Amino acid sequence: MGYRVMGFVDQEWQGHREFQQSGYPLLTDFKNFPAFLRAHEVDEVILDLPLNSFYQEASYIVGLCVQQGIIVRFLSDSFYLLFDMNLARAELEEFQDYVVLSVYTGAMGGWPILAKRAFDFLASLLLLVVLSPLFLLIAGLIKLTSPGGPVFFVQDRIGFRKRRIKVIKFRTMVPGAEQTITALENLNEASGPVFKIRNDPRVTSLGRFLRKTSIDELPQLLNVLKGDMSLVGPRPLPLRDYAGFSQDWHRRRFSVKPGITCLWQIYGRDALSLPFEKWMQMDMDYIDHWTLWLDFKILARTIPAVIRGRGAY
Repeated sequence: MGYRVMGFVDQEWQGHREFQQSGYPLLTDFKNFPAFLRAHEVDEVILDLPLNSFYQEASYIVGLCVQQGIIVRFLSDSFYLLFDMNLARAELEEFQDYVVLSVYTGAMGGWPILAKRAFDFLASLLLLVVLSPLFLLIAGLIKLTSPGGPVFFVQDRIGFRKRRIKVIKFRTMVPGAEQTITALENLNEASGPVFKIRNDPRVTSLGRFLRKTSIDELPQLLNVLKGDMSLVGPRPLPLRDYAGFSQDWHRRRFSVKPGITCLWQIYGRDALSLPFEKWMQMDMDYIDHWTLWLDFKILARTIPAVIRGRGAY
């Protein structure tokens, strides 16, 4: 059965003209609402009030309806406005034997997340097979040009929901480079907690080429296949960088899986010229406006960004 909307109720008849323009009459105000309920056949009341400003009024209306056995429904926007923050959506869900209101701060959810994971798995598997000859070639070149060290560089980084993950890359630095970072802190050229040097003395000649072309990132397809990462998402940060976070909103980037490429990658990849706050804001924009189509667009724009090689050191 459909609904027959009787009209609106507003505080002290405010917004009367706006309600008339909507096509529905303004029935009464909050003060006279009890008398209206007694005098009319009302099955349900839908509450659309900002609860942070009208909590007492909302509680009063709910009490009146409960006393008379009238169903009350809240529009989800009412819950968003209960909190002074950016909430993407609120959904009623079953949790154990309870019905709970779940509040989410990102756009990811439902079947699109399953589709994203399925695409990540199939695409990473296919790319690993196709690129396996290149992997063997790069492994041989690393061993040839920088003997005494491993082919891969494996580093603990912060992943989904701040869990540590082991991110795999082709080694681009001399053996033992990780232990020298403290001595090079004074050369750091990046803003915020990120460590970046334009002409890092630890990078090998082959490593500069691998970084310029982003070939060093390709082993992270193994992370994607495993499920620790996605093809698209905020870049996973080293423990050192994460320890330097000073704003809580920066940490919201960990509410989604980290990725091999992201908005920051396609807009220059330059951690030296791009302020750290701008980088973090790009991650928030991705989280808040995520769609599968956005992922495909980022992937498509990553290729020309890599070819240009701008901002990669």
